[in-house]
Amino acid sequence: MQDVQKFVGLDVSKEMISVGLAEAGRGEPRFHGNIPNQPEAIRKLMKKLGNPESLHVCYEAGSTGYGIVRFLLSMGIDCIVVAPTLIPRRAGDRVKTDRRDALRLAQLLRAGELTAVWTPDEDHEALRDLIRSRHDTREDLQRARQRLNHFLLRHDLRPPQGTRNWSVKHRDWLNTLTFEKQSLRIVFQEYLHTIHEVEERMKRLEAQIHEEAMQSEHAPVIQALQTLRGVAEVTAVTLVAEIGQFSRFMSPRQLMSYAGLVPKEYSSGSSRWQGSITKIGNAQIRRALV
Repeated sequence: MQDVQKFVGLDVSKEMISVGLAEAGRGEPRFHGNIPNQPEAIRKLMKKLGNPESLHVCYEAGSTGYGIVRFLLSMGIDCIVVAPTLIPRRAGDRVKTDRRDALRLAQLLRAGELTAVWTPDEDHEALRDLIRSRHDTREDLQRARQRLNHFLLRHDLRPPQGTRNWSVKHRDWLNTLTFEKQSLRIVFQEYLHTIHEVEERMKRLEAQIHEEAMQSEHAPVIQALQTLRGVAEVTAVTLVAEIGQFSRFMSPRQLMSYAGLVPKEYSSGSSRWQGSITKIGNAQIRRALV
């Protein structure tokens, strides 16, 4: 006798996983319970639920990454990672618990209402972490420079007219600054030291990005992208890391929709309204292109 198809929704957190279960048909989903977020506990759960061929599993994309989906696929179990922003929400629903989320995921998976995200392999995920670390470091650098600028402004210290911030001339001017109070000298030096540290971190990350662009398995695609006008090395690596396989998009419109770069639209009858871009999609791609 063929096993009944079972749809499993996992609400994954750092320590625990809440499990919702819906069987084929129109019956109400039921809550199976909570299990530790550990591979052995997940393996025991899946063996208890039934044969791998009868199970369909999903969970939301988040900080826990793609370890669970890779583990389940290695067991021969169908599993998808769901885009959280595209999960249908009931109007007026103001109660959120792990139990309800797991049940809702199982129900929507059975109905075919969930949108799966692309699951990167380990090489793509490592490249993605590298490029996102570079983005985080750039934000840290901007904040560190802004703190120093605000400090100097509070003490009415302004660079010479026509000096561009963080140019060679601006850095030479910073090196000439002196303060009478010891506390102010310490603050100034610590702000400068923080900027230098972050700049060195940026150099190390960009050196590794350059190595990936020249020697990794993704190098041919990265170098091909750089032949496009306005696409430099960091942008090309960002696109490869975030998009992964370009062949999974049937048209440029699909790719732009994935990046959230298509216009909003509201059409009814003879009226048609289009607005700004949706911004629903991969923010890293959108930032790199825009």
